[in-house]
Amino acid sequence: MVVKDIMQTEVVTISPLATLREAMAQMRRHKVKSLVVERRDEHDAYGMITYSAILRTIVSEEGDIDLINVYDVCTKPALIVPQVMDVKYVARMMISQFTRRVVVLESGELVGLVTMNDIVGELLAMAEESHIEGVGE
Repeated sequence: MVVKDIMQTEVVTISPLATLREAMAQMRRHKVKSLVVERRDEHDAYGMITYSAILRTIVSEEGDIDLINVYDVCTKPALIVPQVMDVKYVARMMISQFTRRVVVLESGELVGLVTMNDIVGELLAMAEESHIEGVGE
């Protein structure tokens, strides 16, 4: 199984210049827990901002969410994988790097996102499927 088989293709992005309030509103509107931070140009890297990073910033900095920008808080560069990479290697990378999501690029362009939940969900579905097939025999 490769990344393109399980990746989410509907990826919500945000400008690095947006405020944390705008990022939180975008997350709420799209019902997601992270946003891919857009590149400023073709030589820039994609970033990632999560609810956890925003919450950590608000608590530790006692910051005003209208004065702090996404680029101040986001993880950049985001971990990037190609859509043809085997999912087992993506899972290993996520575990070793202590991350729950990776950005999927094809020819330098954003094409998807893979989360730990996507991988675990697919593994559980495969396990259920093989269990059902085994019971029927």
